[in-house]
Amino acid sequence: MGKDKLRRFAEMETFSNVIQPSLDEVLNKDYCLKGKWYEEFNRKAPLVLELACGKGEFTVAGALKDASKNYIGIDIKGNRMHRGAKFCLENNLTHARFLRTRIDFITSFFAPDEVDEIFIVFPDPQPQKPRARKRLTSMMFIERYKQILKKQGVIHLKTDNKGFFDFTLQVIEAQGFELIVASDDIYGKPKNDLIPEIVYETKTHYEKLFLKEGKTMCYLRFKVHE
Repeated sequence: MGKDKLRRFAEMETFSNVIQPSLDEVLNKDYCLKGKWYEEFNRKAPLVLELACGKGEFTVAGALKDASKNYIGIDIKGNRMHRGAKFCLENNLTHARFLRTRIDFITSFFAPDEVDEIFIVFPDPQPQKPRARKRLTSMMFIERYKQILKKQGVIHLKTDNKGFFDFTLQVIEAQGFELIVASDDIYGKPKNDLIPEIVYETKTHYEKLFLKEGKTMCYLRFKVHE
């Protein structure tokens, strides 16, 4: 492990906006903040999660754009989220947190009806068919999301992978979920008022690379509760 990565990990240990539970704290048990995130943020406000957040670009953008909500970026790779966490600390974005954990354990951290929105932004598309269940919009994960989302809660997906986009649409149709909006080319088609501004305005590091390669960006939003 390089010295710079070690430095970032050491810094992360001192960040007041980063939560890094041990495996023992979440494996087959509830984490101490489950159902009590309002205590962590010192206020009750809509709670927005960014899953597989990487550098936390959507978490940061959301916190900058709308201070009326609480934001949590979630990823297992602390080296990546260091940048977003440090930016939020330096800019006093007290309504943003970063949680280092596996998404598999998400129900250990959030209580029923605790989460308002979930953003899944450029996740690993897991293109190999045998790995389909590991896609973050597979039913294995959606069953977890259903446990923590409010009745009117929504899931957002932004991806450059058309196969992943189509797979998610198939899941939505097969399960009878409510599809709110879907676009297979958000920048190449007229602006859609049903697509949040943050989706148009916020381009992650990987998205910028994909756009340079000429790829189109897909987006959809849906509900999993009736």
